[in-house]
Amino acid sequence: MDKEIIENIEITRLVPFKNHPYQVKEDEQMKQMKESIKENGVLSPIVVRPLEMGNFEIISGHRRMRASQLAELQTIPAIIREVDDTTATILMVDSNLQREDLLFSEKAYAYKMKMDAMKRKAGRPQKENGGQVDHNLLGVKTRSILAAEIGETERQIQRYIRLTNLIKPILDIVDEKAIAFSPAVEISYLKTDEQSNLYDTIQSEDCTPSLSQAVRMKKLSQQAGLTPEMIYDIMTEEKANQKEQVRIQADKLRKYFPKGYTAPQIEHCILKLLEERQRKQRSQPER
Repeated sequence: MDKEIIENIEITRLVPFKNHPYQVKEDEQMKQMKESIKENGVLSPIVVRPLEMGNFEIISGHRRMRASQLAELQTIPAIIREVDDTTATILMVDSNLQREDLLFSEKAYAYKMKMDAMKRKAGRPQKENGGQVDHNLLGVKTRSILAAEIGETERQIQRYIRLTNLIKPILDIVDEKAIAFSPAVEISYLKTDEQSNLYDTIQSEDCTPSLSQAVRMKKLSQQAGLTPEMIYDIMTEEKANQKEQVRIQADKLRKYFPKGYTAPQIEHCILKLLEERQRKQRSQPER
């Protein structure tokens, strides 16, 4: 059983978890947390594990630690757990995995880190499988267990993990929701240089790929390679939802038409009137 004690630790002795997948943003929520800590202190201890030279690695509580720094605290209450790398990774991932506001990149790397850790745990003798990861993983699909634990389908977990193959500039655009999840998964199959060329086109042409465009680029990449010219041709096609449209609110139009006219009838009538106007203009002699 893991040893566990609680004590106040100097913030200067804390280091973030290696390759921590969750972002610590200094946003409005961080500002509110800082003010709460100033007024009430840190109500929930962070979780750490001891390192060499008297330092500690944060397993859970990176945001609380940063808020405490901003609140100019010198120490923070911490639960100290002596756990190995694999168990620490699983605890770290689980500490934030149920948050509703996770970015696509955070889920992607969190799922990958936990699945890799669970695979390592599965390779150990059963007597070492204790604590939070008390599963006999041998002979069982790791992804199946992870899916059951986090409430996702195996396929969806696999799709999220695919996002870790995206170059950072494109993954940032995915996090901003400028590229939807499904096209992002398809793009993740492109080679690194192809993704770089795609990013350059996204920037220069101010456009993002639809699902059908992403699927086509993936197929071309797998067949014979995807050149910058191919990417440009695909990305500069006019999409149906990008065609210029003129919209007029219905209530502004209906007063000019008989009651009960449908939208198609109104559209037909407007077009007929415009055609008639155009004919009259053409028939007038030039002055």
